[in-house]
Amino acid sequence: MAASRPPQTDWPRLDAMTDEEAEANALADPDNPPMTAEQLRAAPRMPQVKVIRRALRLTQEEFSARYKIPLGTLRDWEQGRSEPDQPARAYLKVIAVDPEGTAKALVAQ
Repeated sequence: MAASRPPQTDWPRLDAMTDEEAEANALADPDNPPMTAEQLRAAPRMPQVKVIRRALRLTQEEFSARYKIPLGTLRDWEQGRSEPDQPARAYLKVIAVDPEGTAKALVAQ
């Protein structure tokens, strides 16, 4: 049996949709129902590395060097190409709570 090809995306049709049509289509998807307000409140929050970095007034290069995060990884996280795994999320939380202490701990090694 031959493997079936995934359906091709009809970009012109999607581009022509209004926001209301796109939302109606999303709400009609039985495989991905929208979250309730309670589910949203209970959902774990992803640390936003770009927000943390900007709050510290650091460039990507400076943040990468200070916290020993590979620059390519940092860029991938910020641009949404990948997400931090669980240990990295914990590390980002530590940086957000105590950026100076975290940096000092890394220099002391």
